Amino acid sequence: MEKMPRSLDKIIENQVRKWEVVQKKKYKKPIRPVITLSRLPGCGAREMAERIAKELKIDFWDDGIIEEIAKSSSVSRRVIESLDEQDRSILDDWMGYLDESQMWSHEYFQHLTKVVGSIGAHGHALILGRGAGYILPVEVSLRVLLVAPQDTRIRNVMEEHSCTEKEARASVRKTETERRGFIKKYFQADLTDPNNYDLTINTANLGLDVAAAIVIETFNSKKWYNYSVKR
Repeated sequence: MEKMPRSLDKIIENQVRKWEVVQKKKYKKPIRPVITLSRLPGCGAREMAERIAKELKIDFWDDGIIEEIAKSSSVSRRVIESLDEQDRSILDDWMGYLDESQMWSHEYFQHLTKVVGSIGAHGHALILGRGAGYILPVEVSLRVLLVAPQDTRIRNVMEEHSCTEKEARASVRKTETERRGFIKKYFQADLTDPNNYDLTINTANLGLDVAAAIVIETFNSKKWYNYSVKR
């Protein structure tokens, strides 16, 4: 899903119509994987995500859009209701594996997990942030983490936002603390633990072009689990 200067309702309605066209055509590829992209701030993740989604012709779900959907019960419900019977069954199956004692104690987290799960059930998407790699099953996710040395990330933020080193350093530290805290709070995990990902890429060493090519090649080569076949 591309970022556009439109209301959230309009963005969701357009996406739901796209899903409905696919359903009416009864054209559903049995394997519908999703890329989840986690990152430290200043790694160039958004630019890389847009490149990958465009190359693979899949939807790009920005973390900001996911956040706004999760905060709105009516919009969250609209996304969930876009699923057909088969996909709702898949979503229920996935939700059953999450820690319910943790998940249902937070209304926001209820919405977040179901929205991310619904996007995953539709498939053919890249989700940036919001712990998507911890929500969706590993069988249908290519879980990617982008890292880079702090000094490199600070320089990247300075260039992108035309700010001072002091401002960039403060921004990187604040955002990193928030992201680590979010993953720790809801998933009891370390954001940068490589064991939680399929790929961990240092964008300072490889650059965005090479990093994107690695993700695309892995996505196209990985053997995916077929959730459309009844087990």
